[in-house]
Amino acid sequence: MSRKEIRITGFGGQGVVLCGHIIGHAYSIDAGHEATMIQSFGPEARGSACSTSLVLDETEVLYPYLQDLQILLAMSQDGYEQSKDLLNPKGIVVYESDLVEPDLKKGQKGFGVTSTRIAEEIGRVIVQNIVMLGFFAAVTKLVSKELWENSVKNSVPAGTEELNLKAFHSGWDYFEEHYGDGTPKKEPAEEPAGEKVEEEAVATEKSE
Repeated sequence: MSRKEIRITGFGGQGVVLCGHIIGHAYSIDAGHEATMIQSFGPEARGSACSTSLVLDETEVLYPYLQDLQILLAMSQDGYEQSKDLLNPKGIVVYESDLVEPDLKKGQKGFGVTSTRIAEEIGRVIVQNIVMLGFFAAVTKLVSKELWENSVKNSVPAGTEELNLKAFHSGWDYFEEHYGDGTPKKEPAEEPAGEKVEEEAVATEKSE
């Protein structure tokens, strides 16, 4: 089945709609397939929950509404909570790990990225959605990296292409570094402080 259903959630001001637009552009205009997008906003545009839903297919999309959500991209906890029950039991959650704590069901996969912190390090927090997009692109591999890059360049405001491509590559590289083989890399566990003190005492006795 070639139909793919995606929902992007967050709050107004995070660039949810632009993120969805770039995904649809990459899959349809650049890759030559079909895509539809439906937007949903809360009563206030900025700061309230918002989402955009995409249906991607290799053939014509005859029904543009979600029936079997396969990928949820969450940039806020509220957005995740509102959409998590729609996600397929074997679906994928791509999330902002500083803002979202997913409650994954058995069979679901989660991939987290510190997109806001990465954007701050780049120098413009406003591009955190593009960091998120780069991470999402690496997770899903819906189209080639080159087509993703073309879609970013053709969708962002003129004069910001270099900044947004840097943000995109930062998200992509984060996935490669932390999930390169499809599983999260675990940090080495720290030894309890008491054990460290005891080992140091033993070493001191041996040296005397």
